[in-house]
Amino acid sequence: MRVVIPYTDRDPKSRLAPVLSEPERRAFARVMLGDVVAVVRDAGHEPELLVPAPIDFADADTAVGVDGVPTTVDDRALTPAVDAVLDRLGEGVAEVGIVMADLALATPAALRRLTAVGGEVGIAPGRGGGTNALVVREPSFSVDYHGASYRDHREAAATAGVSVGVVDSMRLATDIDEPADLAEVLLHGDGRARGWLVDAGVELDASGGRVGVRRG
Repeated sequence: MRVVIPYTDRDPKSRLAPVLSEPERRAFARVMLGDVVAVVRDAGHEPELLVPAPIDFADADTAVGVDGVPTTVDDRALTPAVDAVLDRLGEGVAEVGIVMADLALATPAALRRLTAVGGEVGIAPGRGGGTNALVVREPSFSVDYHGASYRDHREAAATAGVSVGVVDSMRLATDIDEPADLAEVLLHGDGRARGWLVDAGVELDASGGRVGVRRG
């Protein structure tokens, strides 16, 4: 199965600014992307990037394994760009996966759980109401990534009479957006993203009673 990974280099991960500088955020985002590409491959699928503008990864040592991945360029917003990808389902393609690029805790086993789930649409919800990964097998299904997209995708599927399978997975639910999310990478990650944070001096901080991060 082709698994499409939306990604942008435009001001990546701006909410991590309290911990990482702009160049560091770009480098870290690329490391996470490389980890997700590796997970897709290790799960037995074909990764493809969906980007708003061409990106040259050839000289970026932080994006190991990304150079040479097939890429679709679409400068529209995420929702219409992904819907255009799903149009392939009307051209003889049986199923398409959509996996976000910041799932630093994802593993091949977690992704296999999603691709094996029943239903015409498989969903891995994110924390806070988002949709972190999809497997779509029904051409009539359209995405909507605005707001509480998990709820909206369930409602859209119900309205269209499309069956849904849901995967409850901590590893697929944890997208890395806020400084507190970095603690999850340090605690549970086993990819290059965790090593990058350690090398950058980001470490766990439990001094406030709740685990967070600080720069060492």
